Amino acid sequence: MATDNRINFWRRNAKVPGSVQPVYGAQHPPLDPCLRRTIPKDTKPKFNNIGSKKACSFHEFASSTDDAWDIDDEEDEELRRTPPSGPVSIQASLLHQAGDPARRPNHPTTEAQSLPPPQEDAAEHVNGRVGKSSSDADLSTSSVRSLLQKQQSLPVRPIIPLVARISDQNASGAPPMTVREKTRLDKFKQLLASPNTDLEELRKHSWSGIPREVRPITWRLLSGYLPANRERRELVLQRKREEYFGFIEQYYHSRTDENYKDTYRQIHIDIPRTNPLIPLFQQPAVQEVFERILFIWAIRHPASGYVQGINDLVTPFFVAFLSEFVTEDVENFEVAALPQETQRNIEADSFWCMSKLLDGIQDNYTFAQPGIQNKVKALEELVSRIDADIHSHFKKYEVEYLQFAFRWMNNLLMRELPLRCTIRLWDTYQAETDGFSHFHLYVCAAFLIEWRKEILSMLDFQSLLMLLQNLPTIHWGNEEVGLLLAEAYRLKYMFADAPSHYKR
Repeated sequence: MATDNRINFWRRNAKVPGSVQPVYGAQHPPLDPCLRRTIPKDTKPKFNNIGSKKACSFHEFASSTDDAWDIDDEEDEELRRTPPSGPVSIQASLLHQAGDPARRPNHPTTEAQSLPPPQEDAAEHVNGRVGKSSSDADLSTSSVRSLLQKQQSLPVRPIIPLVARISDQNASGAPPMTVREKTRLDKFKQLLASPNTDLEELRKHSWSGIPREVRPITWRLLSGYLPANRERRELVLQRKREEYFGFIEQYYHSRTDENYKDTYRQIHIDIPRTNPLIPLFQQPAVQEVFERILFIWAIRHPASGYVQGINDLVTPFFVAFLSEFVTEDVENFEVAALPQETQRNIEADSFWCMSKLLDGIQDNYTFAQPGIQNKVKALEELVSRIDADIHSHFKKYEVEYLQFAFRWMNNLLMRELPLRCTIRLWDTYQAETDGFSHFHLYVCAAFLIEWRKEILSMLDFQSLLMLLQNLPTIHWGNEEVGLLLAEAYRLKYMFADAPSHYKR
């Protein structure tokens, strides 16, 4: 009976998880409603008379509603209605600064205290009706004060960039570097400057995050691309970069050959879909770099060839190595403005580091993808032991782990997290032994348990799958990733090192 219901569900519903629908996950959130307003098909637009009673009621309701998410809209409305004269225009300017995160001070200010109190002025009575008061400016002043007080009542949080922002919280636009962060950066520089870098010590310090300034060289070392010996690094870099461009000359022209044109065509289709909301990855120069990297890797690894999802794995390396030459926000940087030699170096380094990563998880991409199949089964086994409620909930509503966890393993959670979070996550993966293949399993388990409350509140198959494929991580930053990694480490310590600890 359950099987029949499930078959009928898929027949009845045209809009089901997995079909071609807009995806509102970490990398594909809904468009800003301020930029795009749509009207549902089954409704017609309703236009109210501005002078009608309903419009007045609505304004009275809006002015009496304290909603933190509506502050920007109220602010714009007040600025439009406030006459540009006298002290009120100055207060509107102050309000604009208070509502702009880039100009907001670190501590709550007291502009509201400096505003003059509104003067009481009797309303004019005309023909028995209450006419318009002569104190419009004072009423506007009162409204501005109310908005300022609401702004100050909100909690002051560090600026966390949204989905299209690559920069982490230690980059531009974030609070100044703390003493602890400065000490950590000095420690990294000391380790990297030694004649023979102690890789174990470097891994220990990298586990809790790598400072942006030293991330490129640290990733090259931890991935095995560069030797620990400082004197040999420059020679190795030169040789490996020349070797990569030798592959380009040798193989890239064959992309139109009968044997490889399907591979190249699939790569060419997938590249524009890579982080479509980030302008950096929509630049022709960047897309050409990705095409060359992926095609050369596919040619050199015929056991797997190119598989959809591998295109995502280039982006963290590319961003990390690009940030070495960019001081401003990376997501809007014009790569074509860099010297040609610098562009070539970034491309070659991204290729070799991605190759090192894939060497450890290549069974994820060979025929039938046995590596992913085994990891999904291991995740199911792990969750059944650490959270029986979630496991039973999935069984009750016939949700298979493969339906949502396949993407988690195939893309290493890159479709579930903003790119800035992926870069922070990979700091730890690089520091862990077999981080991308083994530790990733425990990160996925911790990630699933993170949404325990939301999962258990969903009471049908479709709602569960839609939630699991569109988890709301758009506002995540370093703090959330740090907590996720700590929980994953706890699970690894309790389960991997003591498999008999959890018994059914």
